[in-house]
Amino acid sequence: MNLTQFLIITAQAGMLVNMMLIAAAYMVLAERKVSAWIQNRLGPNRVGWWGMLQSFADVFKLYLKEDIVPAAADYKFHALAPVISIAVAITVYAVIPWSGPLIEIDGVQYGLAMAPDMNVALLTILAMTSVGVYGVALAGWSSNSKYSLMGGLRSAAQMISYELSMGLSIIGVVLICGSLNLVEIIQYQTANGWNVFYQPLAFVIFFVTALAETNRAPFDLPEAEPELVGGYHTEYSGMKFGLLYLAEYGNMLASSAIMATLFLGGWDPVPFIDEAALLGLDPYSLPMVLIQHGVFVGKAATLVFVFIWIRWSLPRFRYDQLMNLGWKILLPLSLANITITGIVLLLLN
Repeated sequence: MNLTQFLIITAQAGMLVNMMLIAAAYMVLAERKVSAWIQNRLGPNRVGWWGMLQSFADVFKLYLKEDIVPAAADYKFHALAPVISIAVAITVYAVIPWSGPLIEIDGVQYGLAMAPDMNVALLTILAMTSVGVYGVALAGWSSNSKYSLMGGLRSAAQMISYELSMGLSIIGVVLICGSLNLVEIIQYQTANGWNVFYQPLAFVIFFVTALAETNRAPFDLPEAEPELVGGYHTEYSGMKFGLLYLAEYGNMLASSAIMATLFLGGWDPVPFIDEAALLGLDPYSLPMVLIQHGVFVGKAATLVFVFIWIRWSLPRFRYDQLMNLGWKILLPLSLANITITGIVLLLLN
């Protein structure tokens, strides 16, 4: 690795971390604004124009709050759990292709992502999202609180139930595109149409499992207030609580970006059209990359809005309903989708 490549990777890493943290903070503001709109309220409107600086005020407030740790808690793991959660959330962003490549150095393409062209990017995402539950489980166990422990156990049970269906729903996309490389999956959709048209059931399954994976309503059983006070983060305060909170929103944006990549064409604005030739732009030019990035972010932001909309529209499931949905409905449907996809591809080939 030469100096230029090192500087590019360092700049990408810095941009990635800051983009994730700022986006997560503003998603909290978006959540509050959308919930106010749904409930016919105003929402935050005091700090900055239209309340745009409220997220920064919240961060400063959390930073200045006292860090309270229960006397019987395991201090090391109590402090480690939020770090694991936020680190996993940030790591997933490294393999997401936020745009097409901008430059090429020694055969390696660089764009607005750190490692978008990995041949096993999908496996990396599934592995990291599985590891993410360790942060929640450790937070619940290390607090030495029954409420927190129940929240951590619920999160682990949800992960096992829904990770299977999530992974199986992706197999249909892999069979069609013939690759685990996210860039190649987007390029396939650019030439042949978005996967949501070929795999609508897989898209619905992935979306529902993403809601459960990120502990979002109506699957927010790990932090259910009526019976668990605050769930796995009941005994957290200050910036430790803030990191757990940001990790949830970071995972929500990551899930939205992954869905945009796998099913909605990624940075491709319209399928079957070469936008660079239509606009008269070089595919490797900065204007084209910025357009692609804007399209990708727009798709991810739309899915984030749907996440928020669902939270303020649907009631929380009972725990037995959640388990039944995961094991008795989504898992058989995902297996049926793989079978049908394989038969169709076999007949077409």
